[in-house]
Amino acid sequence: MAQAPQRNRREGGRREEREDNEFVERLVSINRVAKVVKGGRRFGFAAIVVVGDQRGRVGHGSGKAREVPEAIRKATDQAKRSMVRIPLREGRTLHHDVHGHFGAGRVVLRAAPAGTGIIAGGPLRAVFECLGVQDVVAKSIGTSNPHNMIKAAFEALENMMSPRTVAARRGLKVADIIGRRGVQDSVGGGEEAEAAEAEAQNG
Repeated sequence: MAQAPQRNRREGGRREEREDNEFVERLVSINRVAKVVKGGRRFGFAAIVVVGDQRGRVGHGSGKAREVPEAIRKATDQAKRSMVRIPLREGRTLHHDVHGHFGAGRVVLRAAPAGTGIIAGGPLRAVFECLGVQDVVAKSIGTSNPHNMIKAAFEALENMMSPRTVAARRGLKVADIIGRRGVQDSVGGGEEAEAAEAEAQNG
């Protein structure tokens, strides 16, 4: 009878190890903060962490503590609790361009062809690496505050819609949505070619 709790404890430890191996963690920022109390100031640390499985799930969190490891642990736990699933195109890039804003922060996220890589800096790069995006172009406008940048990026990503979602909302088939997108791309390319040819003739 006494062996059952030990077995449960072992299974719980193995499950936690499996979850830790499944997720990728990125420490975005660590900042020293101070709290004014009677008799002086009490120093602590604030951490921002992004966690993802590199297969379309990602979350972010922040934590404060007197020591750096404890702040990182709190931020990691919060990030794991707040994970969301983002639809990806071919498992490597975004389905379409999106904009997001939070406070003074604004971000522009654009889908990119294969081989482009992650063209983003700072906190945005950490989000895409944990999400599993391989090709994307991102730009942050208005602020360099990592809190606002990450929250603006998550607002943009949560507005991402896959062709399946759009088709279900409109009552169409996925092939109709994808086919229409291909036709628009070809029409746009034809118009650009005609414009370039006319400009060459005028020149």
